[in-house]
Amino acid sequence: MPVYQRSCAEFFGTFWLVFGGCGSAVLAAAIPDIGIGLLGVSLAFGLTVLTMAYAIGHISGCHLNPAVTLGLWAGKRFEARDVPAYIIAQVLGATAAAAALYAIVSGGPAEITGLASNGFAARSPGGYAMMSGFAIELLLTFFFLFVILGATDGRAPSGFAPIAIGLCLTLIHLISIPVTNTSVNPARSTGPALIEQVILGSGGGMSQLWLFWVAPVAGALIAGLVYRWFSKPPAYPPNPAPTGQPGPR
Repeated sequence: MPVYQRSCAEFFGTFWLVFGGCGSAVLAAAIPDIGIGLLGVSLAFGLTVLTMAYAIGHISGCHLNPAVTLGLWAGKRFEARDVPAYIIAQVLGATAAAAALYAIVSGGPAEITGLASNGFAARSPGGYAMMSGFAIELLLTFFFLFVILGATDGRAPSGFAPIAIGLCLTLIHLISIPVTNTSVNPARSTGPALIEQVILGSGGGMSQLWLFWVAPVAGALIAGLVYRWFSKPPAYPPNPAPTGQPGPR
């Protein structure tokens, strides 16, 4: 399938991830009496990936994340020539979703304070420092890519990869929302931060955006290399049969 069609699928898929995940945080997390809270937001992010994996996985692979695209490239699962088109489509999809979310939230009764952007130190939900944010984003993206590479391996049970990947992303959010508001996805971080900067005039998200590119991409690249090492067939021949027993015929 041509890369422009696959990139369009990535645009819509990333739009769905950011609109569904960040939308749940902004619109539904803290509604009095019926707010979905941290657990609900975590589940919303996982469900966006799970549902979109079944919708466009057969078209684009359903990366929805520059770190995933680069991790799959490092793991020899994706062609380098298609990486730029995928990343551009993902960032544009995330930005369009954040803009759509702003348009909806602006019609509500409360003042808009943010669009669920990521941050550390004063912008961390739990007040965690930069090094804590960097460490958790790198570590969790590493394991996210490790699960993706394993679940989509040709030797893995077929048909279950979206479930494993969606549940993994849910778990990641349950762990790290208090630390960075959870990224593990540079596009997801860029869209809300950019719209906050351009429309709301809040530059905090953009000033800290570098961490949410560097840490997830580093974790993804390491995961791609490590999984390649795990899945590489042994270079040595099979052990010979014990003395006195016939070898293979």
